[in-house]
Amino acid sequence: MEIRIDEAYRTGEFAELAYAYAPVGLVITENRVIRDCNQAFAEMFGYAREDLRDQVFAMLYPSDEEFVNIRDRGVAQLRETNTYWDERIMARKSGQLFWCRVRGHSFTPDAPLMRAVWSFADLSETRPYIPLTRREREIISYLSNGLTSKEIAKELEISHRTVEVYRAKLLKKFGVNNTGGLFHSLGGIGSDHVVSRSGE
Repeated sequence: MEIRIDEAYRTGEFAELAYAYAPVGLVITENRVIRDCNQAFAEMFGYAREDLRDQVFAMLYPSDEEFVNIRDRGVAQLRETNTYWDERIMARKSGQLFWCRVRGHSFTPDAPLMRAVWSFADLSETRPYIPLTRREREIISYLSNGLTSKEIAKELEISHRTVEVYRAKLLKKFGVNNTGGLFHSLGGIGSDHVVSRSGE
């Protein structure tokens, strides 16, 4: 690779070099399939680059249900502004879960997921993953979408009181006093950008 590095500096053609060695994970997708990725992306997830090419993106999520729950999130925003970001839980090859910041840009804004480029940043050093049950993740997701406890209870077909119990447990688990503090603990960002719903 040294020869290619020297060649890039000799010719001034840095695009391939920047893509390959960017200190953030970069991935090119087509219809939710990984067409290519850089070394940082492959290492983040514990794979070799060649093992990820032409694989379905769902393999990098904690479960198929997790992927289904959030796969279309951001499509409307990409179509409107061609920019999107959120923070979500991803899965390494080892099965270890971790928080990741995801940003996207579509080459086909009318069909945003047809062809796109995404960046992935591992947030493990600043935000360790705290295990949540399936129900806790569901409730966090509904809270992040602005639903009240009564609305969540209706969606999950459980009692309002049960939702309140789960909410109280979540506040205790994260050591905070309110929902705003909960979202701050999940990333210090607006709830619109927290994606945490999944199955177990």
